Amino acid sequence: MSLADITADLKALVAEKNCGPILIRLSWHDAGVYSTGSLTGGCPNAAMRFTDAGEGTFGANAGLPDVAVGLLKPIAEKYVTPGVITNADLWVLAANVATEAMGGPAIPTRFGRSDAADSSGSVESQAGRLPDADKGIDHLRAIFHPKGFSDKDIVVLSGAHTVGKCNANRSGFDGAWTEAPLKFDNSYFTEMLAKEYVDETTAQGCPQKKHGASGTIMLISDLALLEAPFREHVELYAKDQEAFFKDYVSAWVKLQENGCEGLREAL
Repeated sequence: MSLADITADLKALVAEKNCGPILIRLSWHDAGVYSTGSLTGGCPNAAMRFTDAGEGTFGANAGLPDVAVGLLKPIAEKYVTPGVITNADLWVLAANVATEAMGGPAIPTRFGRSDAADSSGSVESQAGRLPDADKGIDHLRAIFHPKGFSDKDIVVLSGAHTVGKCNANRSGFDGAWTEAPLKFDNSYFTEMLAKEYVDETTAQGCPQKKHGASGTIMLISDLALLEAPFREHVELYAKDQEAFFKDYVSAWVKLQENGCEGLREAL
């Protein structure tokens, strides 16, 4: 087993299944429960492998325990080895490989995370830990600041919405953010600034914003980034993809390593 072998298998999976966006979402939701505010604890530990209780049952994680974990199952069975690479490490690596495979930046991956032994390794709830799509700036700050992220970090991490789409049968929201949802670039920011969006309510009753001509969407939490002082970062990343990539890598690695200790550079 080598890192090159695992990476090659992940690249092949992304190419075959066009599943890069959901692999990014899996890593984000695994790591994103971390908090140091009124809620504490949480870390990337692959607790979504268990669906009897805990993170594997959170509404915000719909589609991840079955679809995303299912896609990675053959690779996990092939490579996950205690003391070498855990499921939590694999989920991090998968997201990072997927990002680069879709045209995004190369993201360094460190290893040594611990896997949850069962669903009791989950945090108590998604509430106060993962962001709600129909909330604004105050909510985003309440979620991200206790994770150690700045306003700029909120904007740059939101840029992951440049890939993927909302699925009505999972989140209740419906549509892709950009016109090329399998290309990791700065289109999220350029399209947000260039397009006019109108209010829409999905069939599931969820409020969102839609661009009529292209059919792309933005969530309330996305367009909240056009408010000061967040807008200046949106404008920067729309003009300068290199700046977006650089800041994204920094914030994303922090997200993936929050709550972890003793990580190592080599597999």
